[in-house]
Amino acid sequence: MHTLRFSAIFAAALAFMGTGIASATLLQNVQDQPTRFSGPCCVYTGAPQLTLTLSMIEAGGGPDNFHTVSLLKVLTGKLFDAEVTKLTKQYGKDNVAQFLKTFDFVVDDSLRIVTEKKVALPAQPIPDPTNGPALARGLWAAGQTGQGYVIEVMLDRLVSNPIHMQVMTDIDAKYGLTADAYYHTILATAMKDLAAAYHLGS
Repeated sequence: MHTLRFSAIFAAALAFMGTGIASATLLQNVQDQPTRFSGPCCVYTGAPQLTLTLSMIEAGGGPDNFHTVSLLKVLTGKLFDAEVTKLTKQYGKDNVAQFLKTFDFVVDDSLRIVTEKKVALPAQPIPDPTNGPALARGLWAAGQTGQGYVIEVMLDRLVSNPIHMQVMTDIDAKYGLTADAYYHTILATAMKDLAAAYHLGS
């Protein structure tokens, strides 16, 4: 039953996030490679956009006190309650609660890895972490491939592909593969909702 349930979740995630992308039209450092939760494309192999990463972390309370709920409140503004209600109806209360817990872990784990690798975060976040629409625009842009938005490309751009891959392994070990799939799917949905609310385009 668990295997069938996860298979349905994974199939829905692939259908939601899209299918193949012509490699000839991909942006620089975006490669037409399969991903775990976004279908056959894509992977970003360039340097991370750490000023944006820092902005996201600061919006969530900073490296020592990050909370996904705080980040979502900044990103959504007055739309926060409506977005939480929508996601809860769409995915269920327990899955949304696990998503929040997983996202908190992702940031903490990423910071741990960055510290171990002695990667210094920039001194100045860009954009202003108190500007929700600007931060949403930056995150949406980070997920662009040249042919649309892919959540795993956004995560690659935030921390680099190798660290993203390591964090996914850590999620699986701590919470399981299903929680990992829901994390990517719910985050992709929230980002697409923000793009629609702020008219950010495809």
